[in-house]
Amino acid sequence: MGTLPPISPIVLIRSAGEMASGIAWRLHRANIRRLCMVELDDPLCVRRSVAFCPALESPSATVEGVEAIAARSSGDIASAWRAGTIPIVRTNDWAAIDDIRPDVVVDAIIAKRNLGTRIDDAALVIGLGPGFEASVDCHLVIETNRGHHLGRLIEAGRAEPDTGTPGDVAGFTTHRVLRAPVAGTFHSQHVIGQRVALGEIVGRVGDAAVNAGIDGVLRGLIRPGTVVEAGLKLGDIDPRCAPEHCHTVSDKARALGGAVLEALMRHFNRTDAS
Repeated sequence: MGTLPPISPIVLIRSAGEMASGIAWRLHRANIRRLCMVELDDPLCVRRSVAFCPALESPSATVEGVEAIAARSSGDIASAWRAGTIPIVRTNDWAAIDDIRPDVVVDAIIAKRNLGTRIDDAALVIGLGPGFEASVDCHLVIETNRGHHLGRLIEAGRAEPDTGTPGDVAGFTTHRVLRAPVAGTFHSQHVIGQRVALGEIVGRVGDAAVNAGIDGVLRGLIRPGTVVEAGLKLGDIDPRCAPEHCHTVSDKARALGGAVLEALMRHFNRTDAS
């Protein structure tokens, strides 16, 4: 409880998955406290232990000491801010809220395409990854591809195109990712942080088995009971076998959070600001 910090714009983050949550976590830790996240009714998040979207199905979700709670109205959002927590709003509920206007919009869906974000959505609009063109769809694009340019702010142009290949973790790329073999409802008795072996059945989509492609630790797993399409990412396995990594913000999410924080400070601390 207490007064808001001097620099506390209203920041709307589209998505409450892993990367969006890493961004929200970093902004909150930097004392930017009027944050609001918007998520689907049935999130497709895999790394749920480091995401805020589980707050929609539980009383709250906490990532490295930062708490998020579900909100349905502007009153709920204001209450969350006063309590020092991050409100998570379902997409349909957000559409009915017309008395909160964000100063900043961050599209962190990372869908590899623009799902409706426009440059006039706020005074500062930021798009993450492929699908956005800076100065056209948004003011800034942030590079999301792992490598030398990860987290770079792009003022004109686009991020690097989607490679279609998951990031390399200890020499493994596609084999570490679990995907739906068919369309249907995903079921699993496994939990995030659990050790799995090559070939082990981690879950099923309908009657079709989902097998581990490598030995390692389940770093992420989509919520059991989720209806999925064939090919959808269901989880990922970390060959480094460090269960503690499953419950802390990743290097990539921290980098993207730092990039968004830089963008905000550049905008609100600019010397020509009136």
